[in-house]
Amino acid sequence: MVFFGYNEMRLHNVSKTAGFRGWWFQKHRLASMATQTASSLPFVPNSPPLDCAQQEQLQQFIYSSQQLFVMTGAGISTESGIPDYRSEGVGLFAKTDRRPIQHKEFIQSASARQRYWARNFLGWSQFSSHEPNAAHWALNYWEKLGKLHWLVTQNVDALHTKAGSQCLTELHGCTHRIICLGCGLRIARSELQDRFIALNPMWTAEVQGVAPDGDAFITEEQIIHFRIPACATCGGILKPDVTFFGDSVSPAKVTDVYQHLSESDAVLVVGSSLQVYSGYRFILAAYEKKLPIAILNIGPTRADHLASVKVASRCGKVLPEILTLRET
Repeated sequence: MVFFGYNEMRLHNVSKTAGFRGWWFQKHRLASMATQTASSLPFVPNSPPLDCAQQEQLQQFIYSSQQLFVMTGAGISTESGIPDYRSEGVGLFAKTDRRPIQHKEFIQSASARQRYWARNFLGWSQFSSHEPNAAHWALNYWEKLGKLHWLVTQNVDALHTKAGSQCLTELHGCTHRIICLGCGLRIARSELQDRFIALNPMWTAEVQGVAPDGDAFITEEQIIHFRIPACATCGGILKPDVTFFGDSVSPAKVTDVYQHLSESDAVLVVGSSLQVYSGYRFILAAYEKKLPIAILNIGPTRADHLASVKVASRCGKVLPEILTLRET
């Protein structure tokens, strides 16, 4: 997988040695400490006390799998300080009437693109600085052990890549990459940020909050003087390499995910309500194939009735506890 701008963040190739395990446990310990000492987790909804019997069920579920397929959603990244849309009481949809940009709107309206990029420009520094939490590191550890066969994330925040995951499909793309809708050129989002700065050296705006995808909330009056660049190669429209609301995941990517699912023997959903069909369809396919399904998510999901195991607790609390995976 090519990931622009973050090759330097990839982990060194390591084997299943005591040295690697020691390295990972140190990483996990630091991530856990950061979570435990935080004054609050403002984007994580309240959850009931962890049910030990359910945690044991989940642990046995994972032990029993040799080719685990994992799908993650926004609930795995809220502990890294990234808000989501749907969490009860704390998600964007619950706290504001603001809604993410639609694909059609971005394509058809120059003023919509200006608004989007002005907000994104202001929010980018904070959004791009978020780091993986203990749950991201745990999944990377399982991959290194050979337990995790494939990871599909619905998130666009690059945190799995920052944690070193290689067997990875970013179902909805990644905000750290930019694509030209004219010629298909891809560049790093950091490169576009430099171009924004060059075009808007005196432009400032007061940020009134940051949305889940990294764009800041600002007033319409602050947007009108913001300038956006075109593709340096063909003059085309530049867009984040992500699937906006109202758009569809590419058929080739969908086919690829189905292939990885067909090679798997169990499915684990982590931090997703599965309300978006682009991810839910793979869980339906797993159920039709009679693959066992487990869900780790605070709050109800669209697939609760399909799962044999459901744990309603924080991802960063539960996944790192499943560390005694028996190597085969």
